[in-house]
Order: sequence, then structure tokens, then C-alpha cells
Amino acid sequence: MSAIETAYLNVAYPPSLDFGPQLTHEQLLHSVERTMRLHKGGPVWLFAYGSLIWRPECSAVERRRARVHGYHRGLYLWSHEHRGTPECPGLVFGLDRGGSCSGFAYRLPDETLEDSLLALWQREMPYPSYRPHWLSCRLDDGSKVQALGFVLERHLPSFAGNVPDELLSQVLAKAKGRSGTTREYVEQTITALRSHAMPDLNLEALFRRCHSVSE
Repeated sequence: MSAIETAYLNVAYPPSLDFGPQLTHEQLLHSVERTMRLHKGGPVWLFAYGSLIWRPECSAVERRRARVHGYHRGLYLWSHEHRGTPECPGLVFGLDRGGSCSGFAYRLPDETLEDSLLALWQREMPYPSYRPHWLSCRLDDGSKVQALGFVLERHLPSFAGNVPDELLSQVLAKAKGRSGTTREYVEQTITALRSHAMPDLNLEALFRRCHSVSE
């Protein structure tokens, strides 16, 4: 059992969390500009591993099944906005170090790139919970592209880590934000991944265990 899991055994839900202030419009723009300065040129691809698979934020010129190595998908991020509230936080997916992750790569249109990126930042980064990062992404034809992904910042209060089943069961039963419940969010992601023949078996097993307890 990890240190994070051990700590959670003594923490009642909901936890008391302080994310600090939301990012301002100017801070979001600065983050976009700083990230794009690290882009190596060519088409801009976005790697989708959670809700962006089944609810894209912007249009795409091309969509391809893809995989990144060195990161895996997990319900590791507390949500005060989309899938929970400050009083009853939800959980959403993030990319954390280790393993690999299947999803989709979207090639964003050049003519609306600035608007698309800002819309993504407004959705994914109301708080600085993620670090925008350029990932080495392998497409379904074997080719590699540089794709934008949102990876976790472990040192921030929004990082939940690998919470124990008992705590996740409470989140699935109670957490709801302006975009819906954590439970619906997980169900829709599982369904989308399976419908595209790339099921996340570990996630499905976790949801079965905790969903049955939360009912």
C-alpha cells in the first residue's frame, strides 16, 4: 500500500482542499503561449484520453487511434468544477508517470488554432492542476507525432493519487459538478474506449468494484 493510500485510510470524505484562485484569462493565454513555444513545428495534435474522446472541445481535421508511452490514465485529480464541488469534490482523469495510455489523437485546424487552444485551456485548466506537455504519440499506422497532453502535477493539492476503493465508492455515489457526476464521467469514458476497441480493463475492474459498493 502506498503512502498516499495509507494516508487516505484516516481521511473522511469529503476532504478539505484548497486549490487557490482560478487562473485569470491573461494567465491562461500566457500558459498557451509558453506551451506553444516548445512545439517543434508542423501540425498541432492533441491527445485525448478521457472526456475529450467522447466530448471534444473543438473541431479536428483528422482523428486517429493513438497511444502514448511513459504515462497512464487514472482517476487521480480532484474536481471542484466539472465533476464535483468544493464541498463534495469529484474525481477526473489525468496522465501520471509510468505505463502507457490508449486514446485518440486529434489534428487541430490551423485556421482556428488559437481559439481551439484557448477553449481547451479554459476547459482543462481552470486551476493549474495539469502541466501542458508535448507527448510522443504513436498513431494507429505506426507513425509518431508530437501531441499536446495534460499531465498531472503531483505537488499540487488537486492531486488525489491512487485513492482506495472505499473512498472512490463515496465519490461515485455523491460527487456532482456542473458537467455531471463523476460516475457518469467514468461510465462514458469506459463506454467510449470499449466502443472503439481499446478497452481499459484496469479501469473497468476498478469501476465494477466501486460502483457496486456505491449503489
